[in-house]
Amino acid sequence: MSVFDGFCLWFTGLSGSGKTTLAVALEKKLRSLGLKVERLDGDTIRTGLCNDLGFSKEDRETNIARASFVAKLLARNGVGVLASFISPYRALRDKGREEIHNFIEVYVKCPLEICESRDPKGLYKLVREGKIENFTGISDPYEEPLNPHLIIDTGERSIDRCVDQLYDFLIEEGLFNK
Repeated sequence: MSVFDGFCLWFTGLSGSGKTTLAVALEKKLRSLGLKVERLDGDTIRTGLCNDLGFSKEDRETNIARASFVAKLLARNGVGVLASFISPYRALRDKGREEIHNFIEVYVKCPLEICESRDPKGLYKLVREGKIENFTGISDPYEEPLNPHLIIDTGERSIDRCVDQLYDFLIEEGLFNK
């Protein structure tokens, strides 16, 4: 089994929506099939390539620009990229769509209340206590995608069902054989 062509699934959504959880589960499934897959997410990119950046609008844009560049290199070289970033600004995601080979925007849709109840890193709690400013979805904007290739509703569906939906989409798009 091999990827016919590289691709980039770009998971966007609020903190706690399940972007990384989906990417990890899909990565495991695709690797088990022998596919070349790399996962990029905010935590891994910010501990290395972007460890010099903060969370201002300018720094967020630079973070996404750097991640997009890495995704572009990988995808054009036959790797399936699973990129999970809040990436709150539509214009940057649109730029990725233009520049990254086989870019697939996946909107991980989940109500703010559910994201906040999950709060895997305790960030929403810190925001509500006034310890974090400029937090996407609360005090900083999140621009929902206008035309995502796929909408995954993690507020309504189990992770397994969401991964199956992603997997089926990749097959339908002809990016690899079963």
